[in-house]
Amino acid sequence: MAQKTAVKSADKPLNRGDMSKFAWTLREMKINKSAYLMVAPFFIIFILFTVLPVILSIFFSFTIFNLLEPPKFVGVDNYIRLLLDDDIFLLAIKNTLVFASITGPGSYLLSLMFAWFINELTPRIRAIVTLIFYAPSISGNVYLIWTYLFTADSHGLINGTLMEMGVITTPIEFLKNPSYIMPIVIVVALWTSLGTSFLSFIAGFQVVDRSLYEAGAVDGVKNRWQELWFITLPYMKPQMMFSAILAITGAFGFGGIITNLVGFPSPDYCAHTIMHHLEDYGNIRFEMGYASAIAVVLFFMMVGSNLLIRKILDKVGK
Repeated sequence: MAQKTAVKSADKPLNRGDMSKFAWTLREMKINKSAYLMVAPFFIIFILFTVLPVILSIFFSFTIFNLLEPPKFVGVDNYIRLLLDDDIFLLAIKNTLVFASITGPGSYLLSLMFAWFINELTPRIRAIVTLIFYAPSISGNVYLIWTYLFTADSHGLINGTLMEMGVITTPIEFLKNPSYIMPIVIVVALWTSLGTSFLSFIAGFQVVDRSLYEAGAVDGVKNRWQELWFITLPYMKPQMMFSAILAITGAFGFGGIITNLVGFPSPDYCAHTIMHHLEDYGNIRFEMGYASAIAVVLFFMMVGSNLLIRKILDKVGK
């Protein structure tokens, strides 16, 4: 009888009582030490390669630092120069916001809609179609295809086709004309955006409890769109949040494909983004203090976008 009482008391959560918060936390950590040991490798790597670099970037953003001499504290001079004296950076902010506002939501909605469509297929066809849609995001040299399409001579597929049809008489320099560059890189970004978030949505659709649809039909859900809005999407909020973070990160950090398509810098800086500006001052000029200020601004833009998306997703299904 005493043994059973002891077991029951061990199963009950321990009372904090008059203990301080720190002492109570230490006691809980000792009780659950196995769980903390299991997650310790992840937290160590996360702190070393994510949290610490962010803290160092914020610190160096208030300094002049060239990697050779000790950093010299200059206060907010880097931010004043960035926002008031750097016209290229202001252009980069504009290009980044235009690019992110189109490719971020666009890639997110495309991933969701294509995943929803593919989920309705039979398992064998679903696997094939998933591979077809996912392949562009893992292709090694996607730029070769688009360079061939938009080559600035008659050998380019689009120029050659338009000249044969009599639409144009001379080839158009698509990848050198500022009027065409931004639309082209946006299309390429959307084409390559069906990556991890796309697979996350497909996995989310697979785990939805089918009995919820029957309960929804009883409660008045009349069509597939209502099923999607009131049942499927609320059930998939973890996958939706994960995909939203990936879409935002990809939209703000999309610079490599632009560089490979139109070079660095792009003609008239028409596709110059914050990532390009960061690469310029960090990897070419080695002005690490100024580059850190650019990185901090980009970081807070991404954090703000994530908070906004979180608020929007909280309203799904309500």
